Amino acid sequence: MANLITAFRLLLTLPIVILIKLELYALALPLIVLGAISDWFDGNFARKENKGSDLGKLLDPYVDKVFVLSILIALLEKGFVGSGVVILILFRELSISFFRSLAVQKGLIIEASNMGKIKTFLEFLAIIGLLMGLPLSSFILWLSVVFAYLSAYDYIKRYMNVSVREV
Repeated sequence: MANLITAFRLLLTLPIVILIKLELYALALPLIVLGAISDWFDGNFARKENKGSDLGKLLDPYVDKVFVLSILIALLEKGFVGSGVVILILFRELSISFFRSLAVQKGLIIEASNMGKIKTFLEFLAIIGLLMGLPLSSFILWLSVVFAYLSAYDYIKRYMNVSVREV
């Protein structure tokens, strides 16, 4: 069930991006909120029902990246955000995906850390705030970048600890 909810979030991405490109922000906003809620719900459902899977541990962060980055790129195109913040987030996400794929090759699945979850929450909050025109939204997005790199350090440290033990 949790993986279906995650897949639903992935399917929401394209309509949201199209709505942003068409400047139908009031229609995009509830879909983004629905996507954010689904992210919280799928993780809690998997943990509560003790039905977390290796697929879910890989699928959920992938879908989060596609969802957030697609929306941020659409917002960049419309002038809501600058390229610097999007590039920093994109670089972090691609780097962590690289380290996670290395870990999978070693039979290790690196789950999302609490800092990574905070980062994702802040990204969702910033995106929603940007579309609503709330003044602190850009600050919240930059704060998500801070958490993004703190959590990246944590992921890389965990990966390196496993790699060192294997040598």
